[in-house]
Amino acid sequence: MNKKILLLMALAAVSLSLPAQKNNGIVARGAKPVLLAGHFGFTEGPATDKAGNVYFTDQNNDKIYIWTTGGVLKEFCGDCGRANGLFFDGDGNLISCSDGKNELWKISPSGERTILISNYEGKRLNGPNDLWVSPGGGIYFTDPLYPRPWWTGRDKTSQLDGQHVYFLAPGSQVPVRVATDLKQPNGIIGTPDGKTLYVADIGDGKTYRYRISPDGSLSGRTLFAPMGSDGMTIDNKGNIYLTGKGVTVFNKKGEKIAHIPVEAPWTANVCFGGADRKTLFITASENLFSLRMRVRGV
Repeated sequence: MNKKILLLMALAAVSLSLPAQKNNGIVARGAKPVLLAGHFGFTEGPATDKAGNVYFTDQNNDKIYIWTTGGVLKEFCGDCGRANGLFFDGDGNLISCSDGKNELWKISPSGERTILISNYEGKRLNGPNDLWVSPGGGIYFTDPLYPRPWWTGRDKTSQLDGQHVYFLAPGSQVPVRVATDLKQPNGIIGTPDGKTLYVADIGDGKTYRYRISPDGSLSGRTLFAPMGSDGMTIDNKGNIYLTGKGVTVFNKKGEKIAHIPVEAPWTANVCFGGADRKTLFITASENLFSLRMRVRGV
């Protein structure tokens, strides 16, 4: 277990000391997390394509896999820039937080790679970690600093003045900072109407909600939940799913409505997938789990 996981588990333990609550009918009756595949290095970044296939990363081994709607595990690519967070754009390209060289990539369905961002104002990014693509095609991504063992032959300290949230407008090659008021932003997700962005400050053990302006800027930060998160997703009811020790679910009012235990040291990320988008896919340590739900992804 690396230092990042130990830190995140300690932070999650504080938030998860709240009393457990009923699942409010979001989980299918009698359903429990099912282990689909294991023995990876460290799973992260699940993202769903238009057909419902789920792509996820094995960051330690520099691979991206696909769990198909037919229940088959396939390798999508190797040498993926040490991909972490993933999200599909409207054209079916996979946008990747590839922190092998602290970059943001676009990977086409055929596997062709394009570097979208390699720096901010000429300085190396800390390490893009998680992202969300808005309905208009803009990309929001978090840039915390987690020194990686594969960063060899160079300084592992930050060239920037902090850990921030960035926005890349459609067609632009220049990211802009949209949130500089966080200690260590990590998980991120937006609403399907493109009006609200949720960002987890895992370094401060909190998750915040922002209003998204037409130009992509953020305003009106409010505390959403007293818990940080590694990865995040949202369902069609507006519930927000936070990760760490299992999966903890908050409704749109910020009220904790469920906690889903997962048999793994750390739950890194989640997404909805499958042909009907009613299966929650969970990347947790060395494993990939699934859980049938009553709600669906958006």
